[in-house]
Amino acid sequence: MHHPAHKSLKAAYSFYNIHTETPLLDLMSDALIIAKLKGFDVFNALDLMENKTFLEKLKFGIGDGNLQYYLYNWRCPGTDSEKVGLVLQ
Repeated sequence: MHHPAHKSLKAAYSFYNIHTETPLLDLMSDALIIAKLKGFDVFNALDLMENKTFLEKLKFGIGDGNLQYYLYNWRCPGTDSEKVGLVLQ
């Protein structure tokens, strides 16, 4: 980060969001508040699973990069991102 005053960036990531009684929008709103209180500079989330239900409402911006997963030995049709869940091991 070639900036004279800011030498680092503290990033929070939301990978899996599980909710039962609390609406996902409320849960993620609270997560953003906690991340801010903990000193994070940015909060990242993918547009997978149910995440599209809160991304726009909570004013998430679209990233400037492409995140792509390459699956091999899989034969499947094209799928919208909100219908995708991925487990990384």
